[in-house]
Amino acid sequence: MNFEFFIAKRIIDSKAYKSSISAPIIKIGIVAIALGIIVMMIAIATGIGLQQKIREKVIAFNGHSIIQNYDNNNSQESIRPISTNQDFYPTFKNVSEVTHIQGTATKSGIIRLENDFEYVVIKGVGADYDWQYFKTFLTDGRLPDYTKDISTDVLISQYLANRLQLKLNDRINTYFLREDTTKPPRVITYNIVGIYNSGLQEMDQLYMIGDIKQIQRLNKWSDDQVGRFEVFIDDYNTLETTGDAIFKEVPSTLNAKTVDKEYPFIFEWIKIFDNNIYAIIGIMILVAGINMITALLVLILERTQMIGILKALGSANNSIRKIFLYNAAYLILKGLFWGNIIGLSLLLVQKYFGLFPLDPKTYHVSAVPVYINIGYIIALNIGTFVLCLLMLLVPSYIISKISPVKAIRFE
Repeated sequence: MNFEFFIAKRIIDSKAYKSSISAPIIKIGIVAIALGIIVMMIAIATGIGLQQKIREKVIAFNGHSIIQNYDNNNSQESIRPISTNQDFYPTFKNVSEVTHIQGTATKSGIIRLENDFEYVVIKGVGADYDWQYFKTFLTDGRLPDYTKDISTDVLISQYLANRLQLKLNDRINTYFLREDTTKPPRVITYNIVGIYNSGLQEMDQLYMIGDIKQIQRLNKWSDDQVGRFEVFIDDYNTLETTGDAIFKEVPSTLNAKTVDKEYPFIFEWIKIFDNNIYAIIGIMILVAGINMITALLVLILERTQMIGILKALGSANNSIRKIFLYNAAYLILKGLFWGNIIGLSLLLVQKYFGLFPLDPKTYHVSAVPVYINIGYIIALNIGTFVLCLLMLLVPSYIISKISPVKAIRFE
Protein backbone atom coordinates (compact mmCIF):
# COMPACT_ATOMS: atom_id res chain seq x y z
CA MET A 1 0.00 0.00 0.00
CA ASN A 2 1.17 3.52 -0.78
CA PHE A 3 1.75 5.03 2.66
CA GLU A 4 1.43 8.67 1.55
CA PHE A 5 -1.73 8.02 -0.42
CA PHE A 6 -3.25 6.11 2.54
CA ILE A 7 -2.61 9.01 4.95
CA ALA A 8 -3.92 11.58 2.45
CA LYS A 9 -7.09 9.53 1.96
CA ARG A 10 -7.66 9.27 5.70
CA ILE A 11 -7.29 13.06 6.01
CA ILE A 12 -9.77 13.67 3.19
CA ASP A 13 -12.34 11.21 4.59
CA SER A 14 -12.15 12.43 8.19
CA LYS A 15 -15.11 14.44 9.53
CA ALA A 16 -12.77 16.74 11.44
CA TYR A 17 -11.15 17.70 8.13
CA LYS A 18 -14.50 18.71 6.65
CA SER A 19 -15.44 20.85 9.66
CA SER A 20 -12.01 22.35 10.33
CA ILE A 21 -11.06 26.02 10.05
CA SER A 22 -9.48 25.28 6.66
CA ALA A 23 -12.76 23.96 5.18
CA PRO A 24 -13.99 27.36 3.86
CA ILE A 25 -10.59 28.10 2.30
CA ILE A 26 -10.50 24.64 0.70
CA LYS A 27 -14.00 25.22 -0.72
CA ILE A 28 -12.86 28.55 -2.14
CA GLY A 29 -9.91 26.76 -3.78
CA ILE A 30 -12.24 24.15 -5.33
CA VAL A 31 -14.61 26.88 -6.54
CA ALA A 32 -11.67 28.78 -8.06
CA ILE A 33 -10.59 25.69 -9.99
CA ALA A 34 -14.18 25.05 -11.15
CA LEU A 35 -14.72 28.67 -12.22
CA GLY A 36 -11.36 28.72 -13.95
CA ILE A 37 -12.10 25.65 -16.06
CA ILE A 38 -15.61 26.97 -16.87
CA VAL A 39 -14.27 30.32 -18.07
CA MET A 40 -11.45 28.68 -20.06
CA MET A 41 -13.82 26.21 -21.72
CA ILE A 42 -16.24 28.98 -22.67
CA ALA A 43 -13.39 31.18 -23.96
CA ILE A 44 -12.00 28.41 -26.17
CA ALA A 45 -15.39 27.09 -27.37
CA THR A 46 -16.79 30.51 -28.27
CA GLY A 47 -13.50 31.90 -29.61
CA ILE A 48 -12.87 29.00 -31.97
CA GLY A 49 -16.59 28.77 -32.76
CA LEU A 50 -16.71 32.42 -33.77
CA GLN A 51 -13.59 32.06 -35.89
CA GLN A 52 -14.98 29.02 -37.71
CA LYS A 53 -18.43 30.52 -38.32
CA ILE A 54 -17.11 33.79 -39.74
CA ARG A 55 -14.53 31.92 -41.81
CA GLU A 56 -17.17 29.54 -43.21
CA LYS A 57 -19.44 32.41 -44.19
CA VAL A 58 -16.70 34.23 -46.11
CA ILE A 59 -15.63 30.95 -47.77
CA ALA A 60 -19.27 30.25 -48.75
CA PHE A 61 -19.26 33.35 -50.96
CA ASN A 62 -15.72 33.02 -52.31
CA GLY A 63 -14.24 29.56 -51.85
CA HIS A 64 -10.87 28.95 -50.18
CA SER A 65 -8.97 30.24 -53.20
CA ILE A 66 -10.04 32.51 -56.06
CA ILE A 67 -8.69 32.23 -59.60
CA GLN A 68 -9.32 35.30 -61.73
CA ASN A 69 -7.79 37.77 -64.14
CA TYR A 70 -5.36 40.26 -62.64
CA ASP A 71 -7.53 43.24 -63.62
CA ASN A 72 -10.49 41.94 -61.56
CA ASN A 73 -8.75 42.18 -58.19
CA ASN A 74 -10.42 45.34 -56.88
CA SER A 75 -13.73 45.15 -58.71
CA GLN A 76 -17.08 43.77 -57.58
CA GLU A 77 -17.87 43.04 -61.23
CA SER A 78 -16.33 40.47 -63.56
CA ILE A 79 -14.58 42.52 -66.24
CA ARG A 80 -12.83 40.10 -68.58
CA PRO A 81 -14.01 36.51 -69.01
CA ILE A 82 -11.95 33.37 -68.43
CA SER A 83 -12.41 30.30 -70.58
CA THR A 84 -13.47 27.13 -68.79
CA ASN A 85 -11.17 25.18 -71.10
CA GLN A 86 -8.46 24.91 -68.47
CA ASP A 87 -6.31 22.00 -67.30
CA PHE A 88 -7.54 22.54 -63.74
CA TYR A 89 -11.25 22.55 -64.62
CA PRO A 90 -13.64 20.82 -63.92
CA THR A 91 -11.27 18.70 -61.77
CA PHE A 92 -8.13 20.10 -60.14
CA LYS A 93 -6.12 16.91 -60.56
CA ASN A 94 -2.66 18.25 -59.75
CA VAL A 95 -3.55 19.44 -56.21
CA SER A 96 -4.98 16.59 -54.18
CA GLU A 97 -6.28 18.86 -51.40
CA VAL A 98 -8.79 20.50 -53.77
CA THR A 99 -12.28 19.05 -53.31
CA HIS A 100 -14.30 21.21 -55.70
CA ILE A 101 -13.95 23.99 -58.26
CA GLN A 102 -16.75 26.08 -59.73
CA GLY A 103 -17.09 28.91 -62.23
CA THR A 104 -18.95 32.09 -61.26
CA ALA A 105 -19.41 35.66 -62.50
CA THR A 106 -20.66 38.87 -60.95
CA LYS A 107 -22.60 41.80 -62.39
CA SER A 108 -23.61 45.07 -60.73
CA GLY A 109 -27.26 46.03 -60.97
CA ILE A 110 -30.00 48.19 -59.49
CA ILE A 111 -33.23 46.75 -58.12
CA ARG A 112 -35.97 49.25 -58.97
CA LEU A 113 -39.29 49.18 -57.15
CA GLU A 114 -42.19 51.61 -57.21
CA ASN A 115 -41.01 53.53 -54.17
CA ASP A 116 -37.45 52.35 -53.63
CA PHE A 117 -34.27 51.10 -55.25
CA GLU A 118 -31.14 49.24 -54.12
CA TYR A 119 -27.69 48.50 -55.51
CA VAL A 120 -26.89 44.77 -55.69
CA VAL A 121 -24.30 42.46 -57.16
CA ILE A 122 -25.76 39.51 -59.02
CA LYS A 123 -23.56 36.50 -58.45
CA GLY A 124 -24.07 34.18 -61.40
CA VAL A 125 -23.65 30.48 -60.71
CA GLY A 126 -24.19 27.42 -62.88
CA ALA A 127 -24.67 23.66 -62.85
CA ASP A 128 -21.26 23.14 -61.18
CA TYR A 129 -22.15 25.26 -58.14
CA ASP A 130 -21.94 23.58 -54.73
CA TRP A 131 -24.97 24.61 -52.65
CA GLN A 132 -23.81 22.99 -49.37
CA TYR A 133 -23.36 26.31 -47.59
CA PHE A 134 -26.53 27.95 -48.85
CA LYS A 135 -28.56 24.93 -47.76
CA THR A 136 -27.75 25.94 -44.19
CA PHE A 137 -28.29 29.66 -44.92
CA LEU A 138 -31.74 29.14 -46.51
CA THR A 139 -34.53 30.54 -44.31
CA ASP A 140 -37.47 30.42 -46.73
CA GLY A 141 -38.33 28.97 -50.12
CA ARG A 142 -36.01 26.71 -52.10
CA LEU A 143 -32.67 26.69 -53.87
CA PRO A 144 -32.83 27.58 -57.58
CA ASP A 145 -32.02 25.07 -60.31
CA TYR A 146 -29.58 26.31 -62.95
CA THR A 147 -28.88 22.97 -64.64
CA LYS A 148 -31.38 23.47 -67.45
CA ASP A 149 -32.41 26.43 -69.63
CA ILE A 150 -31.65 30.03 -68.73
CA SER A 151 -33.49 30.93 -65.53
CA THR A 152 -34.77 34.12 -63.87
CA ASP A 153 -35.02 32.48 -60.42
CA VAL A 154 -32.89 34.14 -57.73
CA LEU A 155 -31.95 33.90 -54.08
CA ILE A 156 -32.00 37.15 -52.14
CA SER A 157 -30.79 37.78 -48.60
CA GLN A 158 -33.05 38.34 -45.63
CA TYR A 159 -31.38 41.74 -45.28
CA LEU A 160 -32.50 42.85 -48.78
CA ALA A 161 -35.93 41.29 -48.34
CA ASN A 162 -36.50 43.26 -45.14
CA ARG A 163 -35.03 46.45 -46.53
CA LEU A 164 -37.12 46.36 -49.71
CA GLN A 165 -40.14 44.59 -48.16
CA LEU A 166 -39.88 41.68 -50.55
CA LYS A 167 -41.20 38.15 -50.12
CA LEU A 168 -41.18 34.79 -51.90
CA ASN A 169 -42.46 34.73 -55.49
CA ASP A 170 -42.19 38.52 -55.82
CA ARG A 171 -40.92 39.68 -59.21
CA ILE A 172 -38.27 42.40 -59.20
CA ASN A 173 -36.97 44.49 -62.08
CA THR A 174 -33.17 44.71 -62.05
CA TYR A 175 -31.42 47.25 -64.28
CA PHE A 176 -27.94 46.75 -65.78
CA LEU A 177 -26.00 49.63 -67.34
CA ARG A 178 -24.54 49.21 -70.82
CA GLU A 179 -20.98 50.12 -71.76
CA ASP A 180 -22.52 52.80 -73.98
CA THR A 181 -24.20 54.91 -71.30
CA THR A 182 -26.21 56.81 -73.92
CA LYS A 183 -28.32 53.71 -74.43
CA PRO A 184 -31.02 52.70 -71.93
CA PRO A 185 -30.05 50.03 -69.37
CA ARG A 186 -31.04 46.42 -69.84
CA VAL A 187 -33.75 45.05 -67.59
CA ILE A 188 -34.21 41.52 -66.25
CA THR A 189 -37.31 40.65 -64.22
CA TYR A 190 -36.19 38.16 -61.60
CA ASN A 191 -38.40 35.82 -59.60
CA ILE A 192 -37.57 35.34 -55.90
CA VAL A 193 -37.63 31.60 -55.13
CA GLY A 194 -35.59 31.61 -51.93
CA ILE A 195 -34.41 33.83 -49.09
CA TYR A 196 -31.11 33.23 -47.30
CA ASN A 197 -29.46 34.65 -44.21
CA SER A 198 -25.74 33.98 -43.78
CA GLY A 199 -25.45 36.42 -40.88
CA LEU A 200 -22.48 38.07 -42.63
CA GLN A 201 -24.13 41.40 -43.31
CA GLU A 202 -21.26 42.66 -45.43
CA MET A 203 -22.10 39.92 -47.96
CA ASP A 204 -25.85 39.72 -47.39
CA GLN A 205 -26.43 43.38 -48.19
CA LEU A 206 -24.55 42.98 -51.46
CA TYR A 207 -25.16 39.62 -53.13
CA MET A 208 -28.15 38.20 -54.95
CA ILE A 209 -27.60 34.69 -56.38
CA GLY A 210 -28.74 34.19 -59.99
CA ASP A 211 -28.13 32.19 -63.14
CA ILE A 212 -24.67 32.69 -64.69
CA LYS A 213 -26.22 32.31 -68.14
CA GLN A 214 -27.98 35.66 -67.63
CA ILE A 215 -24.64 37.37 -66.95
CA GLN A 216 -23.06 35.63 -69.96
CA ARG A 217 -25.90 36.97 -72.11
CA LEU A 218 -25.61 40.50 -70.70
CA ASN A 219 -21.82 40.54 -71.20
CA LYS A 220 -22.07 38.84 -74.60
CA TRP A 221 -19.88 35.98 -73.39
CA SER A 222 -19.99 32.47 -74.74
CA ASP A 223 -21.26 29.52 -72.67
CA ASP A 224 -17.70 28.44 -71.83
CA GLN A 225 -16.69 31.77 -70.28
CA VAL A 226 -16.87 32.73 -66.59
CA GLY A 227 -15.72 35.63 -64.44
CA ARG A 228 -13.63 33.60 -62.00
CA PHE A 229 -13.13 30.17 -60.45
CA GLU A 230 -13.77 29.42 -56.79
CA VAL A 231 -11.69 26.58 -55.35
CA PHE A 232 -12.56 24.61 -52.21
CA ILE A 233 -10.08 22.50 -50.24
CA ASP A 234 -10.49 19.79 -47.60
CA ASP A 235 -8.61 21.44 -44.73
CA TYR A 236 -8.48 25.17 -43.94
CA ASN A 237 -5.35 24.65 -41.83
CA THR A 238 -3.41 23.88 -45.04
CA LEU A 239 -4.72 27.01 -46.80
CA GLU A 240 -1.33 28.68 -47.20
CA THR A 241 0.54 25.68 -48.64
CA THR A 242 -2.41 24.54 -50.75
CA GLY A 243 -2.94 28.10 -51.98
CA ASP A 244 0.69 28.21 -53.15
CA ALA A 245 0.24 24.87 -54.93
CA ILE A 246 -2.88 26.15 -56.68
CA PHE A 247 -1.08 29.33 -57.74
CA LYS A 248 1.72 27.30 -59.33
CA GLU A 249 -0.77 25.25 -61.35
CA VAL A 250 -2.69 28.12 -62.97
CA PRO A 251 -1.49 29.87 -66.15
CA SER A 252 0.67 32.97 -65.78
CA THR A 253 -2.17 35.11 -67.16
CA LEU A 254 -4.33 34.24 -64.14
CA ASN A 255 -3.94 35.04 -60.46
CA ALA A 256 -4.82 32.64 -57.64
CA LYS A 257 -5.40 34.33 -54.30
CA THR A 258 -6.44 32.71 -51.02
CA VAL A 259 -9.57 34.02 -49.31
CA ASP A 260 -7.63 35.42 -46.32
CA LYS A 261 -5.67 37.64 -48.72
CA GLU A 262 -8.88 38.73 -50.46
CA TYR A 263 -10.47 39.77 -47.14
CA PRO A 264 -7.49 40.51 -44.86
CA PHE A 265 -9.41 42.83 -42.52
CA ILE A 266 -11.83 40.02 -41.54
CA PHE A 267 -9.21 37.31 -41.13
CA GLU A 268 -6.79 39.54 -39.22
CA TRP A 269 -9.63 40.50 -36.90
CA ILE A 270 -10.58 36.90 -36.06
CA LYS A 271 -6.91 36.04 -35.41
CA ILE A 272 -7.04 38.43 -32.45
CA PHE A 273 -9.39 35.95 -30.75
CA ASP A 274 -6.40 33.62 -30.24
CA ASN A 275 -4.62 36.23 -28.14
CA ASN A 276 -7.75 36.74 -26.03
CA ILE A 277 -8.06 32.98 -25.45
CA TYR A 278 -4.40 32.66 -24.38
CA ALA A 279 -4.72 35.64 -22.04
CA ILE A 280 -7.86 34.25 -20.37
CA ILE A 281 -6.30 30.79 -19.93
CA GLY A 282 -3.17 32.29 -18.38
CA ILE A 283 -5.12 34.49 -15.94
CA MET A 284 -7.51 31.71 -14.90
CA ILE A 285 -4.72 29.19 -14.24
CA LEU A 286 -2.80 31.81 -12.25
CA VAL A 287 -5.86 32.67 -10.12
CA ALA A 288 -6.69 28.99 -9.55
CA GLY A 289 -3.05 28.22 -8.69
CA ILE A 290 -2.82 31.05 -6.15
CA ASN A 291 -6.01 29.87 -4.45
CA MET A 292 -4.66 26.32 -4.28
CA ILE A 293 -1.36 27.57 -2.82
CA THR A 294 -3.33 29.37 -0.11
CA ALA A 295 -5.36 26.22 0.60
CA LEU A 296 -2.20 24.09 0.78
CA LEU A 297 -0.46 26.46 3.20
CA VAL A 298 -3.53 26.47 5.44
CA LEU A 299 -3.63 22.66 5.35
CA ILE A 300 0.04 22.48 6.33
CA LEU A 301 -0.49 24.99 9.15
CA GLU A 302 -3.49 23.06 10.44
CA ARG A 303 -1.61 19.74 10.34
CA THR A 304 1.64 20.99 11.90
CA GLN A 305 1.41 18.57 14.84
CA MET A 306 0.82 15.64 12.49
CA ILE A 307 3.88 16.68 10.47
CA GLY A 308 5.98 16.78 13.68
CA ILE A 309 4.81 13.31 14.75
CA LEU A 310 5.50 11.81 11.31
CA LYS A 311 9.00 13.33 11.34
CA ALA A 312 9.61 12.04 14.83
CA LEU A 313 8.61 8.55 13.61
CA GLY A 314 11.18 8.77 10.83
CA SER A 315 9.18 10.00 7.82
CA ALA A 316 11.22 11.91 5.27
CA ASN A 317 10.32 15.44 4.15
CA ASN A 318 9.55 14.25 0.62
CA SER A 319 7.21 11.58 1.96
CA ILE A 320 5.24 14.13 4.00
CA ARG A 321 5.15 16.53 1.05
CA LYS A 322 3.57 13.80 -1.04
CA ILE A 323 0.75 13.46 1.51
CA PHE A 324 -0.21 17.10 1.07
CA LEU A 325 0.29 17.03 -2.71
CA TYR A 326 -2.04 14.03 -2.92
CA ASN A 327 -4.52 16.01 -0.88
CA ALA A 328 -4.16 19.04 -3.17
CA ALA A 329 -4.49 16.84 -6.28
CA TYR A 330 -7.80 15.55 -4.94
CA LEU A 331 -9.06 19.10 -4.48
CA ILE A 332 -7.93 20.08 -8.00
CA LEU A 333 -9.65 17.04 -9.51
CA LYS A 334 -12.83 17.83 -7.60
CA GLY A 335 -12.80 21.38 -8.93
CA LEU A 336 -12.13 20.14 -12.47
CA PHE A 337 -15.00 17.64 -12.22
CA TRP A 338 -17.61 20.23 -11.27
CA GLY A 339 -16.14 22.78 -13.65
CA ASN A 340 -16.46 20.36 -16.56
CA ILE A 341 -20.04 19.43 -15.64
CA ILE A 342 -21.17 23.05 -15.41
CA GLY A 343 -19.06 24.30 -18.34
CA LEU A 344 -20.20 21.59 -20.76
CA SER A 345 -23.83 22.10 -19.71
CA LEU A 346 -23.63 25.82 -20.46
CA LEU A 347 -21.94 25.20 -23.82
CA LEU A 348 -24.49 22.57 -24.88
CA VAL A 349 -27.40 24.84 -23.93
CA GLN A 350 -25.89 27.65 -26.02
CA LYS A 351 -25.09 25.31 -28.92
CA TYR A 352 -28.62 23.95 -29.26
CA PHE A 353 -30.76 26.84 -27.98
CA GLY A 354 -28.66 29.95 -28.74
CA LEU A 355 -29.66 31.80 -25.57
CA PHE A 356 -26.94 34.46 -25.87
CA PRO A 357 -27.32 36.65 -29.00
CA LEU A 358 -24.71 38.82 -30.71
CA ASP A 359 -24.98 41.90 -32.89
CA PRO A 360 -24.48 40.62 -36.48
CA LYS A 361 -23.28 44.06 -37.57
CA THR A 362 -20.27 43.72 -35.27
CA TYR A 363 -19.66 39.97 -35.00
CA HIS A 364 -21.17 38.71 -38.30
CA VAL A 365 -23.25 36.13 -36.41
CA SER A 366 -26.61 36.48 -34.65
CA ALA A 367 -25.83 34.17 -31.70
CA VAL A 368 -22.68 33.10 -29.85
CA PRO A 369 -21.35 30.07 -31.78
CA VAL A 370 -19.93 27.14 -29.83
CA TYR A 371 -17.23 24.68 -30.87
CA ILE A 372 -17.01 21.56 -28.71
CA ASN A 373 -14.17 19.12 -29.21
CA ILE A 374 -13.15 16.38 -26.79
CA GLY A 375 -9.48 16.92 -27.70
CA TYR A 376 -9.17 20.48 -26.40
CA ILE A 377 -11.30 19.65 -23.32
CA ILE A 378 -8.96 16.81 -22.32
CA ALA A 379 -5.87 18.93 -23.05
CA LEU A 380 -7.29 21.82 -21.02
CA ASN A 381 -8.01 19.59 -18.03
CA ILE A 382 -4.61 17.89 -18.11
CA GLY A 383 -2.82 21.21 -18.56
CA THR A 384 -4.71 22.86 -15.69
CA PHE A 385 -4.10 19.89 -13.37
CA VAL A 386 -0.38 19.68 -14.12
CA LEU A 387 0.28 23.43 -13.93
CA CYS A 388 -1.65 23.85 -10.67
CA LEU A 389 0.21 20.89 -9.15
CA LEU A 390 3.57 22.29 -10.29
CA MET A 391 2.71 25.62 -8.68
CA LEU A 392 2.22 23.76 -5.37
CA LEU A 393 5.68 22.18 -5.37
CA VAL A 394 7.49 25.28 -4.12
CA PRO A 395 5.17 26.11 -1.16
CA SER A 396 5.18 22.43 -0.16
CA TYR A 397 8.90 22.79 0.68
CA ILE A 398 7.86 24.67 3.82
CA ILE A 399 7.39 21.22 5.38
CA SER A 400 11.17 20.72 5.41
CA LYS A 401 11.52 23.82 7.62
CA ILE A 402 9.23 22.45 10.31
CA SER A 403 11.07 21.21 13.45
CA PRO A 404 9.58 17.98 14.92
CA VAL A 405 10.01 19.21 18.53
CA LYS A 406 8.34 22.57 17.94
CA ALA A 407 5.68 21.01 15.69
CA ILE A 408 4.55 18.46 18.32
CA ARG A 409 4.21 21.28 20.88
CA PHE A 410 2.42 23.51 18.31
CA GLU A 411 -1.17 24.48 19.14
